Amino acid sequence: MCSVFDEPAVRKRRQEEGVYSVHDWAELKHLCQREGLSKKAAAEKLGMSRTTAHRLLSLSEPPVYERTKVSSLLDPHREAILAMLREDPTVRATVIRERLQADGYAGGITIVKDFVADVRPQFLAARAYQRTSYLPGEIGQVDWWHLPVRVPLREGVRATAHALVVTLPHSAAHAAFFTHRKTLHDFLPALLGCLTRLGGAPSRLVLDNDTSMVVRVPGHRSRLHAEAAAVFGELRAKSVILPPRRPTSKGQVERTVGYLETSFLPLRSFRSLEDLQTQHDSWAKDVAYRRSPRRLGARVADAYLVEKTHLSPLPDPLPDTDQQIETRVSKDAFVRACGADYSVPPGLVGRRVQLRVSLSSVFVYLEGREIARHLRSYVPADVVVDPDHARALVESREARTRLRGGDVAVEVPDLARYDALLRVTL
Repeated sequence: MCSVFDEPAVRKRRQEEGVYSVHDWAELKHLCQREGLSKKAAAEKLGMSRTTAHRLLSLSEPPVYERTKVSSLLDPHREAILAMLREDPTVRATVIRERLQADGYAGGITIVKDFVADVRPQFLAARAYQRTSYLPGEIGQVDWWHLPVRVPLREGVRATAHALVVTLPHSAAHAAFFTHRKTLHDFLPALLGCLTRLGGAPSRLVLDNDTSMVVRVPGHRSRLHAEAAAVFGELRAKSVILPPRRPTSKGQVERTVGYLETSFLPLRSFRSLEDLQTQHDSWAKDVAYRRSPRRLGARVADAYLVEKTHLSPLPDPLPDTDQQIETRVSKDAFVRACGADYSVPPGLVGRRVQLRVSLSSVFVYLEGREIARHLRSYVPADVVVDPDHARALVESREARTRLRGGDVAVEVPDLARYDALLRVTL
């Protein structure tokens, strides 16, 4: 997977190609129009030529890269095709074309066949995975659970909680991993957390059409985010992405979420997200895995011990799922990540730094060297300050104040020491 720590090479290539983003444009305008830098000084600070700086500042709108769109006679009919496949995933492309011609389609059969071949697999997969019996380790079903509770972050502050739930339909075993947010960078570590608790990965994972998991392209087949695809590759697990509005295709995980809401949540309170995770894991072991669903004819724990031997071992080490961000240090010696500000040592104002953000920590790097680390905060607009950074910042501000006021004691050197050292006699 790509890393932001490759930034110098990326910047060099951008400079050679003369390609600059909206972020460069905004930063250039800020430096010239807010901080009063000349175009030459701002261009040097951002590593671009004066000609490029002048061109960017002359733009009336932010620069946007737009791929030239090639229209197709099929474009107005894509949703109609998806509706037909939703009704009958096996319908032939020739039949679809006949229906489209009645609605005004004037194109040929080839583009219809190509489009149908691209999107049909997800509808066939959805129908295939609706059956109620599975081989051990054959599939797992994945879905987010939106908890109807808020957990404390600190005194007086509470936040929503989500859980990624993974079930193994053969044994009815499940795992849940709790997060405060529901993004791609929550989904990936949560998925690994669930599979670690289950002791391996099934051959296939059935996913909802959720934007934290997949990229939606209107009229086209959804696909995994690139980062998610890399993780699935390392897990050696195939993803089965369901079309929208097909909850019955992952009925096992839907029933598990309902079971959690009615059997785990009632009469419980939680001190933190970690406490919620601990309580769930203990309850799953002592209660959920000891139940005997009618379909199994045995305890979940016993069926799970059989299925576990069919799961693929997880890679060691696990794939890196930390979010990587590049930003500049603010005037107050802070960097912003995921809605909160984190302190860095003073003296780095304006420098580009790299952030590595996990679910629990934030690490700050300068040219590959770690310069700060913090516990991650989920409090909106929070300010996280390292005491050492705060003391250094106060001392720096006091020193600047004394310099401006001329209140600086400078020791006058005794030049006679140099005469004695050089044995010079006057």
